[in-house]
Amino acid sequence: MSAASFRRPTVIALVGPTAVGKTVLSLEIAEALRAEIVSVDSRQVYQGMDIGTAKPTAAERARVRHHLLDVVAPDAEYSVALYRRQAHTIIARLRESGKPPLLVGGTGLYFRAVCDGLVLPPVPPQPELRAEWEARVAAGDLAGLVAELRRLDPVGADRVDLANPRRVIRALEVTKVSGRPFSSWQQRESPPFQTLWLGLTRPRAELYERINARVVGQIEAGFVDEVRGLVERGYDYDLPAMQAIGYREIGWYLQGRVSLDDAIASQQQATRRYARRQLTWFRPDERIRWLPASTARTREFLDAVRERQ
Repeated sequence: MSAASFRRPTVIALVGPTAVGKTVLSLEIAEALRAEIVSVDSRQVYQGMDIGTAKPTAAERARVRHHLLDVVAPDAEYSVALYRRQAHTIIARLRESGKPPLLVGGTGLYFRAVCDGLVLPPVPPQPELRAEWEARVAAGDLAGLVAELRRLDPVGADRVDLANPRRVIRALEVTKVSGRPFSSWQQRESPPFQTLWLGLTRPRAELYERINARVVGQIEAGFVDEVRGLVERGYDYDLPAMQAIGYREIGWYLQGRVSLDDAIASQQQATRRYARRQLTWFRPDERIRWLPASTARTREFLDAVRERQ
């Protein structure tokens, strides 16, 4: 398929849970279409956080150009609204150059913001509220904040990454300040392009085996040293970025709170739960054409692209 066939304003989105196999397939699709990849991952924007976020390797990035990786330092403020602006700028530039944008990742809220024109609530950060809630998280009461969010906005609680204190705090912040549940903010602005949605899936047992194996592989690849190095460079364990799955658990180990084996088991469990939340987010979307990762080939995805053009 030639890039010329993508002169219409179309963006391709490849979605799916973590560890399903999106990276390998996305490289093959991008090469076939002469596309460039736009990462849709809320953790891969952070510099120096490579192994634990399963960021594409240098070799993979040499094969296909990637965007929105290594955007900010781990202690920098980064928001969905900022991601949306940056992604739209990149997509427009790619379209102008005749290159198909291929959006790849598993952060559902980022996809909604970029492809569905989701407008984020006009609630600025509330330093005093955040300080209060962050103190509770530091004291080990994230569960209490989650319970409060479930009480105030049960629908929103099902959509938010409840293992991510930053996401929980933001949902509470919007709900408290606006007087409306976080989930009720459904304002949309039509983006200047249409999206072709493709999804990659695997049987749950197979997916969980891959997740467990990935975590072990990350440890073998030096993940503990990566986390230790971030801390030595001054990035505190309590930073929102350092509370991401994996970094949080290895942080516990480095602080002497758990054994390495327990940290690994906790990371595996948290990642499996995250995969379930991703599927809960994407599955109801009837626009997504799902193909099985175990048997699907690049040609099937290219055929799906042709059918939707």
